[in-house]
Amino acid sequence: MPRKLTRSQHHEIYYYLLLNRRVDEQLTVLYRQGKVVGGVYSGLGQEAISVGTAYALEPQDVIGPMIRNIGTLLVRGYRPRDLFMQYMGRKGGPTGGRDANTHFGDMARGLVAPISMLGELVPVLAGVALAARIRKEKRIALTYVGDGATSTGPFHEGLNFAAVLKLPLLIIVENNGWAYSTPVERQTANPDYAGRARGYGLPGVRVDGNDVLAVYRATQAAADRARRGGGPTLIECKTMRMKGHAEHDDARYVPKEIVEKWRRKDPILRFDKYLRARKLITAAEEAELQARIEKEIREDTAFAETSPLPAPEEAARAVWA
Repeated sequence: MPRKLTRSQHHEIYYYLLLNRRVDEQLTVLYRQGKVVGGVYSGLGQEAISVGTAYALEPQDVIGPMIRNIGTLLVRGYRPRDLFMQYMGRKGGPTGGRDANTHFGDMARGLVAPISMLGELVPVLAGVALAARIRKEKRIALTYVGDGATSTGPFHEGLNFAAVLKLPLLIIVENNGWAYSTPVERQTANPDYAGRARGYGLPGVRVDGNDVLAVYRATQAAADRARRGGGPTLIECKTMRMKGHAEHDDARYVPKEIVEKWRRKDPILRFDKYLRARKLITAAEEAELQARIEKEIREDTAFAETSPLPAPEEAARAVWA
């Protein structure tokens, strides 16, 4: 059974949701100011999935995030300045200025770096789960795919491999309706992603991806099952990407009525309403939390903007043939 969250844990989840949103918004500002190297891939509207899944796991578990899972990185200990320096190509960023956006990981934090070819992390995290099995570690592996990535070969191969060996692997399908500009109905004849799990011989669960507590509970239950030797679970999170594929994409292909429908389901507004209705947060506590986040964003942006760029001769360091 999922553990009951304390009042302070509700506040912590809210903090990560708000911080995820503000980091995302600040990256957009930095991009439009011409300070970002490369593109920015927003997770606007999907924060509940990143935060809810990461918060449900144990410190020893390993996560393979995708480019939109900023909330996962924050829960695992990265700070806004790390993201800002990474996107701005600064020496102090996680890759020392050698790569862009969220192409970084840290196994000390239990994070495997994203791979640009979506779906590829499924067999990688299946390998992590297999290693945990061989070492007799109570370790869970989790990774994310979008609705489009479920049509790739590595997704099928990795999921089937994990199912056959009953590995402790959780697959989170972030069903946000669009694979870049391709709607779900144009890329699959069976949009029931949770139902597809039966074909692999494993449980499939569908949750409201804009309800952080629903995501948290589903992830925790699947993790508990995997830790007991029950094998993998596929969790489909229904949500909506509230921006284009990246900042250069205005998403004009998405009908306006769909955007407005999902805007009313904003995961942060919903959690705020939940907390207030149950008297789990006061107006003063919320104001203090928001002030803390604004201070963090302001200070970390200034820190990143004044951080040095890497020296050219450092480009080939930490690179092996």
